[in-house]
Amino acid sequence: MDAGMAGGNTPVERWGSFELQLKGPDSGNPFLEVDLSAEFRQGGRTVRVGGFYDGDGLYHIRFMPDSVGSWTYTTRSNRPALDGKTGQVTVVPPRSGNHGPVGVRHTFHFAYADGTPFWQVGTTSYAWTHQSEALQRQTLQTLAGAPFNKLRMAVFPNHDDRGEPSLFPFQGKAPLGWDFTRFDPAFFRHLDGRVAQLRALGIEADLILFHPYDKGHWGFDRMPPEVDARYLRYVVARYGAYRNVWWSMANEFDLMREKSMADWDRAFQVVQAADPYGHLRSIHHSLRLYDNNKPWVTHASLQNGSAVEDAERAVLYRDVWNKPVVFDEVKYEGDIERRWGQLSAEEMVLRFWIGAISGTYVGHSEIFDDPQGVSWLAKGGTLRGGSPARLAFFRRILSDSPPEGLEPIDKWQDYPWAGKPGAYYLGYFGRATPRNWPFALAKPGLAEGMRFRVEIIDTWNMTVAQLDGTFEIKKQGLYSFVDKDARSIALPGRPYMALRIVRLA
Repeated sequence: MDAGMAGGNTPVERWGSFELQLKGPDSGNPFLEVDLSAEFRQGGRTVRVGGFYDGDGLYHIRFMPDSVGSWTYTTRSNRPALDGKTGQVTVVPPRSGNHGPVGVRHTFHFAYADGTPFWQVGTTSYAWTHQSEALQRQTLQTLAGAPFNKLRMAVFPNHDDRGEPSLFPFQGKAPLGWDFTRFDPAFFRHLDGRVAQLRALGIEADLILFHPYDKGHWGFDRMPPEVDARYLRYVVARYGAYRNVWWSMANEFDLMREKSMADWDRAFQVVQAADPYGHLRSIHHSLRLYDNNKPWVTHASLQNGSAVEDAERAVLYRDVWNKPVVFDEVKYEGDIERRWGQLSAEEMVLRFWIGAISGTYVGHSEIFDDPQGVSWLAKGGTLRGGSPARLAFFRRILSDSPPEGLEPIDKWQDYPWAGKPGAYYLGYFGRATPRNWPFALAKPGLAEGMRFRVEIIDTWNMTVAQLDGTFEIKKQGLYSFVDKDARSIALPGRPYMALRIVRLA
């Protein structure tokens, strides 16, 4: 049992994980021949949860309760030894730091189940769980001191990593001697532990379920549809009860030439049907966009560095899909020859700020030349770039924003602004270096006589300077309000400056 699971008569916290372990048949092929589920009931509610085989005649059912009190359960199985088992689960209030799973809130934004805003500041380390134990421990230590609250990570190993991992998801022999009807429980038990460790750190595990970086070496990128579906149901049964899990159907799905759009639609539908908790679902592309308007997509996961440098283009994605937009890949901070790994720290941070004032979210990673072939993007380890410290500062600024999320304000005019009209304004000048800004706010939500305080934010040097006095506004023309005394705000003439303007009561 994972150390983060509660079993037996042990009380489980709300949005924690309860695990029921059962002894059952181990003859034949339990992965194919045994069906197992349980119905958890509280009052008039019933939640049906799939179970899974974990080897050695042991079966598990994991459940994430979303309300306190007493729940009862009854198992269902096509094997008498597993069928009709009953019991009770006592659910207590969540402990500090447990806010529940993340979901969509206010159309374009995210929040935990208890309503706490989730300001996504994510990173990517594709194959960190497939590395040596020492390197994995180092990755977790790095994450404990990093600003990131979401980690994109692949379930399958990555053949581009120049090595053979010690564990594989299926029983058999590398490279292609797999029995696709039998999972290797040791592989998934290892992943259990890593997802639980991320949960303990307050980090969402954005599990990438497929990727094209196998290139046929192990064959995990071109399994038959029935194997894909069985694998997806097994993964959901194992990890759905972790509150910190998101489902990413694939990374660069359009590079997996053996699969059609219909295959990806079915993958979404399998996961959606198997997951009683409705964890977030997305799919990441390379060149060809998936239709994120489809109902099983909860948010868009994009690869586009140039769009997030242009707030107007970034906003358009929101307008098209009417869902949260996460630019999970905007190129990477680094110094390698490939153009996608050459961002400066300044450029990486800039993209986060422009993403924010566009009402969207951005993801980080880095890849620096290393003689051992170890990079954060591929294998984890340590962070070498200059952006993480600035992203920690950025995340603190976000945490002081309106809980409903940053919404673009007057998005087609002048410097982009986001916030809550009439109450909160966050503006970012990017690479521009103005020495003053004539105080002027767009019309929605404003009235003459309102008073505001102003702060100058240096997003690179991580400072916030509050200006003396207040600004009282009056109407000017059809669309804007200005300071009644026609004052301007002096700026230092450096790039990467921002303004925060907050209404006073």
